[in-house]
Amino acid sequence: MDKHPHLDDLQEMARLAGRILADGYEQQHTIAFKGETDLVTEIDRRSEDFLLAEISRRYPGHRVLAEESGGGDGGTHQWYIDPLDGTVNYAHGVPFFSVSIGYALAGQLTLGVVYDPLRDEMYAAGRGQGAWLNGRRLAVAAAAELNQALLVTGFPYNLRTSKRNNLREFAGMITLSRGVRRLGSAALDLCYIAAGRLDGYWEISLKPWDLAAGALIAAEAGARVTSLVGGENLLTEPYSVLAANPALHTRMLAELSRISATMEPD
Repeated sequence: MDKHPHLDDLQEMARLAGRILADGYEQQHTIAFKGETDLVTEIDRRSEDFLLAEISRRYPGHRVLAEESGGGDGGTHQWYIDPLDGTVNYAHGVPFFSVSIGYALAGQLTLGVVYDPLRDEMYAAGRGQGAWLNGRRLAVAAAAELNQALLVTGFPYNLRTSKRNNLREFAGMITLSRGVRRLGSAALDLCYIAAGRLDGYWEISLKPWDLAAGALIAAEAGARVTSLVGGENLLTEPYSVLAANPALHTRMLAELSRISATMEPD
């Protein structure tokens, strides 16, 4: 019989994986390249191996989609694992990275945790239960206009070769807003939206393991979380995200759509 996980289980696994990241931080790493700027370290693999083994031991038969090893997508019990979100930061000693674990039941995201091991910040959410940071209830910021908003984004690994590289969107949004940050961990970007530290987030060319946990956390904190075309299912291609309080989301979606409409096909 399949066992249903609880939020405490995800938090425990994230803390243990986070310890692996913290222990390896600012050490000499073995770096491999999945692309010209897309890195993977031995710590990514060590963290992922731990999480895969824990899920297999605790929940035999559940399916897992993980960044480094791939795996199955779909089924009644589905996990989305990013063992080290922010690998480029990590490899360079920049202290902004996380462990991300999402769980979906019958195709619906149900549980999500994102753990920042250096700050010991555990973001967690259960569907219909709200979002929390170390036990403190989270709520999104109230900025309704772009000129009041501090935004965050990211760029795809193929930005040097693809016209759809977010550079025009970045240039447009930075002139309309209070500023645009690029921090390097999609999971934490979504959590910072949930915590009200940032007002709006958009990004293209992501993967389900980047989005699953953080999207649920942001939504449970009051954000509207969609794709860049307004789609509600972030776990189907093309993977993109737009997260902000509902009023700001409407304004961001309109501006990003306007910019996209002026672009030539890739």
